[in-house]
Amino acid sequence: MMDSITGSESKSIFTSNKSIEVLKRRSGEKLKLFFLEKGWLLFIVGFLLGRAIVLSSLSPFALAFLASVWFMRKDKAFKLILATFAGALTYHWQHGLYVISAMALFVVIASLLKNKNNQQQIIPVVVLLASICTRVISYALIGQLTVFEWMLAAVEGVLSAVLVLIFMQSIPLLSPKRFKPTLKNEEIVCLIILLASVLTGTIGWDIQGASIEQILSRYLVLCLAYVGGAAIGSTVGVVAGLILSLANVASLYQMSLLAFSGLLGGLLKDGKKIGVALGLYVGTLLIGIYGAGIDALVPSLVESSIAVIIFFCTPESWIKKLSRYIPGTVEHSQEQEQYLHKVRDVTASRVEQFSHVFQALSKSFTIEHKNTIEEEQDKQTDYFLSNVTEKTCQSCFKKEWCWAQQFDKTYELMTDVKDDLEGGKQPNTVLQRNFENHCVKSKKVIDTMKHELSFYQANQQLKKQVTESRRFVADQLHGVSEVMGNFAKEILKERENHEQQEVEIVAALKHMGIELEKLDIYSLEKGNIDIEMNLSFYNYHGEGPKLIAPMLSDILKETVVVKEEEISPLANGYCYLSFASARKYIVETGVSHAAKGGGLVSGDSYSTIELGAGKYAMAISDGMGNGERAHEESTETLRLLQQILQSGIQEQVAIKSINSILSLRTSDEIFSTLDLAMIDLHSAAVRFLKIGSTPSFIKRGNKILKIEASNLPIGIIQEFDVDVVSEQLKAGDLLIMMSDGIFEGPKNIENVDMWLKRKIGEVESNDPQDMADLILEEVIRVQKGTIEDDMTVVVAKIEKNNPQWAAIPSYHKQAQ
Repeated sequence: MMDSITGSESKSIFTSNKSIEVLKRRSGEKLKLFFLEKGWLLFIVGFLLGRAIVLSSLSPFALAFLASVWFMRKDKAFKLILATFAGALTYHWQHGLYVISAMALFVVIASLLKNKNNQQQIIPVVVLLASICTRVISYALIGQLTVFEWMLAAVEGVLSAVLVLIFMQSIPLLSPKRFKPTLKNEEIVCLIILLASVLTGTIGWDIQGASIEQILSRYLVLCLAYVGGAAIGSTVGVVAGLILSLANVASLYQMSLLAFSGLLGGLLKDGKKIGVALGLYVGTLLIGIYGAGIDALVPSLVESSIAVIIFFCTPESWIKKLSRYIPGTVEHSQEQEQYLHKVRDVTASRVEQFSHVFQALSKSFTIEHKNTIEEEQDKQTDYFLSNVTEKTCQSCFKKEWCWAQQFDKTYELMTDVKDDLEGGKQPNTVLQRNFENHCVKSKKVIDTMKHELSFYQANQQLKKQVTESRRFVADQLHGVSEVMGNFAKEILKERENHEQQEVEIVAALKHMGIELEKLDIYSLEKGNIDIEMNLSFYNYHGEGPKLIAPMLSDILKETVVVKEEEISPLANGYCYLSFASARKYIVETGVSHAAKGGGLVSGDSYSTIELGAGKYAMAISDGMGNGERAHEESTETLRLLQQILQSGIQEQVAIKSINSILSLRTSDEIFSTLDLAMIDLHSAAVRFLKIGSTPSFIKRGNKILKIEASNLPIGIIQEFDVDVVSEQLKAGDLLIMMSDGIFEGPKNIENVDMWLKRKIGEVESNDPQDMADLILEEVIRVQKGTIEDDMTVVVAKIEKNNPQWAAIPSYHKQAQ
C-alpha cells in the first residue's frame, strides 16, 4: 500500500515539475517575443536615454541611440522616437523639445542620404551636424550665444557621433537574432557603456534615500564580476562609474568604488555569490571611509546591501545564461557544445521520423487489394444492378416473385443484358425474348440500364485514374522519403579528428595574419572535403577564395574552393566560410534554336540546370505539334523536371512523376518528348534518359559517338520503364543534343545519321556555341532556307576545372 502511494506521489511530483518547466519555457518565449522581437526593450532603453543628462546640460545619448536603431532596425525607429521623447519630457519640457527637434532633423537628413553608400560612415556625421545645429539654435533662442555655448555644442556633437559607433556594436545584442552568439571584449565594453548610459536616466530616482542608479550599477558590477572574473568586473566598474560621475560630478568617487569592488569580486568569484558580495562590501567600506567620510557610509552600505539582496535573489539559471555569452567561461563552452549537438540530433531525429512517415505512406498506397478481379467485377455488377432495380423493380407488383422466388434467374438475365449493352450492342433476339417473357417491364429496365451504363463506365474510368494517382503518389512519397533519409544522415556527420592538418592550417592562417576564431574539419576524404571556419576580418576583400582556399589546396593536396560564405555587416566582424572539394570538371554550353516558319513561339524548350552534389543537367523537351500549346507543354515538362531534380529525387522517379502528372491532368492528346543528360562533374560520367527523343552525339577528337534509346513520349501511357544509357566523357568532349526538327529535318538525305556525323566532324571550332550555330545553319541550308519544324540544338563542352586562385603559393610551400 505504501509503495503504491509513494509511486503515485512520485508520478504527481514528476508531472508537476514538468508542468513548471513548460510554464517557464513558455514564459521565457513570451518575454523574448515581447522585449526583443516586438522591440519593447529598445523602447524602454530609449525612454531612459531620453532622460540621461551629463555635465549638467548635455544629452548626447538619445540622438546617438536613435541613429544606431535607424541603421540596424529602422522598422522600430518611429516608436523609439516617441518613447525617447516621452522620457525627455519627464525631465523637463525644454529638454524634451530639444530632443524631439534633434531627432526630427536627423531623420530628415538621413532620409535624404539613404541612397548613399557607406551608411556606417555617413550616419555619425549626420548625428554630429544634427546635434550641433539643434543645440546652437536652442542656445540662440534662449539667450546670448557665447564661445562657451559653442564649445558645449561641439562637445555634445562629438560625444553623440562617438556614441553612435559604440551603440552600433550594442544594438545587435538587443535583437532577437545575433550574427554571432558570443561577445568580444570590445562588444562587452560597448554594452557596458550602453547600460551605464541607461543608468544615467534613473538619476534622481530613489527608494527611502537609496539611489536607484547606485543600486543598479553595483548590481551590474556584481553580476558581471561573478560571470567574467576580475577583468570584466573592474572594466564594468570603471566604465559605469565614469559615465555616472559625468552625470553627477559629486559622485566621482563612485567610479573608484565600483572599479575596486568589481576587481575584488572577480578575484573572489571562486567563493560563489558570497565571495563576490564580500568584495563589494570591502570596496564600499574602504572607498566610503576614504571618500565621503562616515556620514555618507551608511547610505552607501544600504545601497550595496540592496544590490547584494537582488544579486542573491537572481536565479542561478539567469547567471548561467549570461555566462554563455562571455568567452572563456565554462558555461560558454558547454553551452555551445550542447547546443550544437542538441540541434543536430533533434533535427536529424525529426527528419528521420518524417522519412519513416513518408515511407509508411508510400507503402500504404501500394498495398494490393485482397479481392480478386472476378470478385471486384461481381461487386461492381451488384452496385450497377442495384441502381437499376431501385428505379424499376421497387414499384413493380412482381418484385417478390422475381427477386425472392426467381432470384438466380433474374440476376443471370439482367447480367447478360448488361454485358451485351456494355459491349455497345443490343441484346440478342433469344436473350431479349427470354427477358421479355420473364419481366413485365423489360423495355423500361433496358432503357434504365442504358442510362445507368454511362455513369457506370464513367465510374470505371475514374477508378482507373484514381489507381494511377495512387501509384504516382506512392512513387513521389517514396522519393521524398529517400531524400529526407539521406538528409538525416548528412546532418549526423561527426567531426573527425585531423590533428596534423588542423595544426598546419592554424599555423598557415597565423602566418597570413588572419585571426581564426573556430575551425571545424568534418571530412578530408578525397573529393568530399568539408571544412568550416569562423574568422575575423577588419574589412573582407575576398580573402576566402583568394588566400585561404589555395592554402588549403596546398596542404590537402587537392583543389579546394569556397562553398559558402557569410560576411558580417559590421567592420571587424566575424565571418563564416565553408570550404569543399572543387569539381574536377566544368561544363560550358551553347544553344541555338528556331521556331517553325521563323515564328516567335517554338514548341521546343531547353534547360541547363546546375544541381547540388556536383551534378549538371541538360534537357530538351519537344511538345507535340507547334505553336503556343506545344510550347506550354514542353515548358511545363522542363519546369516540373527542374523542381523535382533540385529536391534530390532520382532522375527515373522524376521522369515517371512527370509522366503521371501530364497523363492525369488532361484528356487532350498533347504529349511531350524529353531528352535528359545528367553529367557528374566529379567523374565526367553522363547518364542519358531519352523519352521519345532523337539520338545525341559525342564528339571526341575525330570520333563521333551516337547515343540513342527507345521510349514513348511523356503522357502517352501511364506506366513505363525508363531506359538509361551511360557513357564516360573526357576533357575536351563535345556533347550534342537536338530536337526532332534537327534530326528529321533533312528530308532528301537518305542516311541522316552519317550526314550529321560528317557535319559535326567537319566543324573545326571547339566552342559549343559555334557548334550549335553551325549545325542549325547546315540543316536550314539543306531545307533551302525553310524551317519546317521547331529546331533546337544544345551543345556542352567538358573541361577540367582550374580555380582562379589555385596557383597562389601558400605559407606551407614557403616553409619548405
